[in-house]
Amino acid sequence: MLFGLKLKNTLFILFGAGIFAFGLVHFNMQNNLAEGGFTGLTLIIYQLVGINPSYSNLVLNIPLFLIGWKYLGRTSFLYTLIGTVGLSVWLWVFEKYQINIDLGGDLMLVALFAGVFVGVGLGIIFRYGGTTGGVDIIARFAHRYLGMGMGRTMFIFDAVVIGLSILTYLNYRQAMYTLVAVFIGARVIDFMQEGAYAARGAMIISEKNQEIAEKIMKDMERGVTVLRGYGSFTRNDREVLYCVVAKNELVRLKNAITSVDPHAFVSVSEVHDVLGEGFTLDENKNPIER
Repeated sequence: MLFGLKLKNTLFILFGAGIFAFGLVHFNMQNNLAEGGFTGLTLIIYQLVGINPSYSNLVLNIPLFLIGWKYLGRTSFLYTLIGTVGLSVWLWVFEKYQINIDLGGDLMLVALFAGVFVGVGLGIIFRYGGTTGGVDIIARFAHRYLGMGMGRTMFIFDAVVIGLSILTYLNYRQAMYTLVAVFIGARVIDFMQEGAYAARGAMIISEKNQEIAEKIMKDMERGVTVLRGYGSFTRNDREVLYCVVAKNELVRLKNAITSVDPHAFVSVSEVHDVLGEGFTLDENKNPIER
C-alpha cells in the first residue's frame, strides 16, 4: 500500500476511466451525442468554445475536490483524484489517437455502445472505491447516506444537463438517443454495483423447520436464522426461518427445502448488499478479496 491505497484498486480505477473515456470519445463525441453530469458540461463547453474536455474536466472538478477532501476521507479522496485525473488523461489520449468506428449512422447502436461503455467504466471505478469527480461524488454521497442507487442519482442530474445540451447544441433526435445512452449507462452502473453481488433472502414457514434448517446448514453450509412469528389466521405462534444465499444457490436452496417439506411456504426476495461470513468474510472472519 502507498498512502493507504491498494495497487489493485488504483489499476482498476484507471482501467475503468479508460473504458469510460473510450466510449465518450468514440461514440458520444464522434456522433454528436451529449452526456450527463459534469462530463456533459465539458461537452457543452467543447461545442460552444472548443475547449478540450480533458482540460475542462479538471477545472470543473476543483470545487468538488475541496468537498471530497472534507467529506470523503483521505483514501476515498485520493481514489477520486486518481479517477478524475485518469479520465482526463485518457480523454486526451483518445482524442489525439482516435479510431473511426463506423456503425452505419445507426444512432440506436451508437446509444447502446455509448451507454455500455460509460456504464461499465464508471461501474468499475465505483466498485473499486473511486469516482471521476463531478456528479459521481454527489451520487456516492446519495448512495452512502440516502441508500439511493448511484445510477438513479446520476440519471436525475444527467437529465438536467441534457436539457441544457438541447438548449445549446443538440437537436431533438440526438437528445432522444442521448437519453437512451444515459438510461442504459445508469442501469449498467447499478448492475455492476449491486447485481454482481446480489443475493436472495428466503423466508420459510413449515411444520418441519428444524429439519429444513439442518438440511440447509449441512448441504449448503449457509446459516439459518429462526424468527418468531404469529399467524393472524391461525392465531398461533410459530417459527419462521430466514436464510440468505447467493443467486446461483437459489435452486439448491429450493431443492433442499422441498426435499424435506414439499408443502413449505417460501418467500424469496432480492438482497442487494450482503456483509458478513460467507459473503464478505471467510470462516476465519477475514475479508474475502473480490
